[in-house]
Amino acid sequence: MVKGRLKSAPQGAKARPSAPKPSVAAPGPRPAKNGGRGSRRGAPPGQEPSAGDDARPPARGPRRDDQARADDGPRRTGKRGGAAHDKQGGAAHGKRGGAEKTARPAGAERAAQKRRAATRSPDAPRGPSGRGARPGGGAAGRPPPQRTPGAQQQQRRKGDGPRPTEQADASLPRRSGRVALVGRPNVGKSTLLNAALGHPLAIVSPTPQTTRDAILGVVHHGPAEIALLDTPGLHRPRTELGRVMNQAAREAARSADVVVFVAEAPDPARLPRRVKEGEDGPPLAPHPGDLTLLADLGSEAPVVFVLNKVDRLRDKALLLPLLDAFSKLREFAAIVPISALREDGVRRVLDEVAKLCPEQDFRFEPDELTDRPTRFFAAEYVREQILRATKAEVPHASAVQIERYVEPTGEGALHIDATIHVERPGQKKILIGAGAEQLKRIGTEARLRIEELVGRQVNLKLWVRVTPEWRESLQRLEELGYNKGEAS
Repeated sequence: MVKGRLKSAPQGAKARPSAPKPSVAAPGPRPAKNGGRGSRRGAPPGQEPSAGDDARPPARGPRRDDQARADDGPRRTGKRGGAAHDKQGGAAHGKRGGAEKTARPAGAERAAQKRRAATRSPDAPRGPSGRGARPGGGAAGRPPPQRTPGAQQQQRRKGDGPRPTEQADASLPRRSGRVALVGRPNVGKSTLLNAALGHPLAIVSPTPQTTRDAILGVVHHGPAEIALLDTPGLHRPRTELGRVMNQAAREAARSADVVVFVAEAPDPARLPRRVKEGEDGPPLAPHPGDLTLLADLGSEAPVVFVLNKVDRLRDKALLLPLLDAFSKLREFAAIVPISALREDGVRRVLDEVAKLCPEQDFRFEPDELTDRPTRFFAAEYVREQILRATKAEVPHASAVQIERYVEPTGEGALHIDATIHVERPGQKKILIGAGAEQLKRIGTEARLRIEELVGRQVNLKLWVRVTPEWRESLQRLEELGYNKGEAS
């Protein structure tokens, strides 16, 4: 089901309730089933989107040695993409624009397909994999995607959509608020967002600073509507991109009704030998970066402290002095140790946050999952595979721009053209790989990820372009979609 763009949620001026003392809440109802929403963005000056065609890029000349292309995803003939080609590099085509729609996650769509398959005649034609023919794809069509790439994400059962919820007590007042997830890079904020939603919306990877934009995910938890904002990890910036990311995180924290400060349990491999051997000595202390960030948070909104990755330590008693040290830094509304990867303790976090949200009507529909359009996540899922496939300099020096996004009117395939920007020719060579195999793998994994979100077949084409020093140019950052700190 295709939906229109979500209207922006106004920030109310009501006073926030006072923060209760730290407590351990009983398990609450599960969050509601949500769906994506689409949006419409203006086309670049002098370029009007045509019907069904989202901001076509300028006409391409003959390909040269400065840009490679990988054609991923089967055409109607059933052929998969061919070899990569070169194309003239240089500046980006321009700002993102055009009209697009966002489909709800594919879990509900696959459940409906299973119900239809259960009532189908045994003599009905079936696809090559033993499943029924894919709608719109013919008898030889590719079956719906059944997997999500990425071993780092904790998945629910295949075919599950956003997690269901119990009916809220009608006698309880409705609450709605924006909740910012803040903390250092790579402490598990995006994993916590995905666990709360019950859907792998945000990209995750072992690479620090994976999240570059504030990403909103809506959770309906009992009588409360919680708009979670996953923010970039606050760090010491070395580029203009880093400063933009920090600004986005701070703006999200300033505009939030509740702040969830996320820290991580220490890595056992880095613990002092005395701790591993149980010897007496100074207890575990907070990370210096956590101390700095907590001092910068201010005191306007209540803060829930979350210690993530507690599954790292077998002896949980080692964490007690660490939790006590954090509790002395400031007054928290609640302190909750969790393992977001294992979805352990996530409901307790939602219970505590729900009590702190202001009493007001809901601002999102029950099936809304996010206010971001599908094309935003298409770019993110390509970048996620770049992070997983490459190391060292390439992940931080790459950005993905959607050049063309054509959504079909019926059951056809979604067509996406994307350009990967890097800063040096050597990085481009790494991304393409021998015989363009690296670029094809990135495209294949990204396509599967997008298909799971939109619930239909996707044809994805990738190009690689050298754009020198794009991370230091505000103009380039704006063209690539980085919004100078404006939270979603």
